[in-house]
Amino acid sequence: MDVNQAKQEHLLALKVMRLTKPTLFTNLPVTCEERDLPGDLFTQLMREDPSTIKGAETLMLGEMLTLPQNFGNIFLGETFSSYISVHNDSNQVVKDILVKADLQTSSQRLNLSASNSAVAELKPECCIDDVIHHEVKEIGTHILVCAVSYTTQYGEKLYFRKFFKFQVLKPLDVKTKFYNAESDLSSVTDEVFLEAQIQNITTSPMFMEKVSLEPSMMYNVTELNTVICGDEGKSTFGKMSYLQPMDTRQYLYCLKPKPEYAEKAGVIKGVTVIGKLDIVWKTNLGERGRLQTSQLQRMAPGYGDIRLSLEMIPDTVNLEEPFDIICKVTNCSERTMDLVLEMCNTRSIHWCGVSGRQLGKLSPATFLSLPLTLLSSVQGLQSISGLRLTDTFLKRTYEYDDIAQVCVVCPYTSNES
Repeated sequence: MDVNQAKQEHLLALKVMRLTKPTLFTNLPVTCEERDLPGDLFTQLMREDPSTIKGAETLMLGEMLTLPQNFGNIFLGETFSSYISVHNDSNQVVKDILVKADLQTSSQRLNLSASNSAVAELKPECCIDDVIHHEVKEIGTHILVCAVSYTTQYGEKLYFRKFFKFQVLKPLDVKTKFYNAESDLSSVTDEVFLEAQIQNITTSPMFMEKVSLEPSMMYNVTELNTVICGDEGKSTFGKMSYLQPMDTRQYLYCLKPKPEYAEKAGVIKGVTVIGKLDIVWKTNLGERGRLQTSQLQRMAPGYGDIRLSLEMIPDTVNLEEPFDIICKVTNCSERTMDLVLEMCNTRSIHWCGVSGRQLGKLSPATFLSLPLTLLSSVQGLQSISGLRLTDTFLKRTYEYDDIAQVCVVCPYTSNES
């Protein structure tokens, strides 16, 4: 049946063409010196060439546009547009014409037809036109299936279809890296830095219109790709945000937990989904493409059962003079702790107060602020160490060294005669 259908002459003709924007015409200028044998012949021919720019004939770029000569490449994130035309080549009136266009991918079949209703009749030398659009969201082999069914004037129902196969390529290579911010040497803060490396793997330059990070519901994001100059922010990539073929660009973002989640250490600790990148670009003559990554995930930071961080510490302190700091103790476990604080002196750091005091019970995902006083007996950049927390329920001890660093200076000055 299929063989007979293929051999049968149909009254209608189906044409399918991809719609793309034209390209600028380029030529290869040929020049020579005036004393050479051709003289000014080449120059005169270029001046008479309608495709060259008047007054700049030696430029390869012309003033004319070139229509595409083949299907070309289509990339992920671009919009695939196609023109479908059904023409009545016969001298008969054809009735009940139904044109259907489907796009078959590796995972699904999509109906792209603007209308699924049949046309009542089509007279000789008349045609039915349709333009379909589809934003390409999968890479790999795609097949455009165009089917036409109609009824002849004698009541015979006929049907035929054509297949158009094309490949969808990947335009960008996106790599991401996560960094957990460290405000001190003993604990990891809740800030997360994302570095996104974007490489243009096509054969033509791209104008990067937008590269943004859409954070998950628990985070706020700050873009770190601009430099503040006066009252305006200038892009670190310059005024013309072009990405040449095979070039790579790095974008940086800082994510901070929202205030309602910042104090819930147990919740933030388990968050691995950060957000997704939204990339918009333009190619020749403004053809736009858009690509969204899947949800970006990171390794959850290892806080341990108890997290000790600093809320306040002076930048500079005087030698052998007490100064105050405020520590933040957070219970990151799923059980209640009964904590005891011990303060151990080091060679340069001396704690003021009673060591071994009870801090009381600390419920899961809660914290307490702990003001402490200490002094340094050595000048220079000194490391604050010697704190120890013990959970009396489990008899488990947590030691914290190199909590932070402080600059110790001598307040006394000598007068030289």
